[in-house]
Amino acid sequence: MDRSMLKIKDLTVGVEDKELLHHVNLEIKRGETHVLMGPNGAGKSTLGYVLMGNPKYQVKGGIIEFLEKDITEEPADKRAQDGIFLSFQEPLEVPGLALDSFLNNAVRKRRGDKVRIWTFMKEVDAAMKILQMDESYKSRALNVGFSGGEKKKTEILQMMLLKPELAILDETDSGLDVDAVRLVSAGIEEYRKNKDKGLLIITHSTRILEHLHVDYTHIMVDGQIVATGDGSLVDKINREGYKDYLA
Repeated sequence: MDRSMLKIKDLTVGVEDKELLHHVNLEIKRGETHVLMGPNGAGKSTLGYVLMGNPKYQVKGGIIEFLEKDITEEPADKRAQDGIFLSFQEPLEVPGLALDSFLNNAVRKRRGDKVRIWTFMKEVDAAMKILQMDESYKSRALNVGFSGGEKKKTEILQMMLLKPELAILDETDSGLDVDAVRLVSAGIEEYRKNKDKGLLIITHSTRILEHLHVDYTHIMVDGQIVATGDGSLVDKINREGYKDYLA
């Protein structure tokens, strides 16, 4: 079986006349954990948005293949149904929409069949227990009044329930204290128990990586991937920063 999940080939992306990503190439296979690092403004989050199909960004060259299908022109909702998940740096607040209703609707769309409410609620409770989220959160409006850490936990909760083929986590550890990082990492590890899933972690920090096995590390500078290595490259960046990769 072909283990390839995501193939990015010579991808160039811009907004209007400004080019943001330049000839990016990246492949993620099933079961692999990739980390995308780089200084602020390098284009890391832009790549995440492009992979999810954010219409703000225009693909000016190259292609994106997911599960052997060209999705370069596919809208975001179709990519989500295909099995791509993106967590946001700053999750949106949605007044009037209860967390459990949102999760139920998202899971129904993802699985494409009728979800038994009892089975679904058991899954929600089990995931919330891992993240140490109080059951009262289920009836609260999505992210409204949540702390930064609570919002990030809610994102990981979505990932655990949706069980996407590929999860893209954008600065998930940003603004989290040590305990919150540990709990979020536990949720990621639960997701990774399925060895066919893929994971792309976008970060300029390394705290969350202390709890995870990393297969490949990519360094992005000025919209280009300038270096690729294994997990040891994370340690090198921790020691020396990005000075070796800056022009």
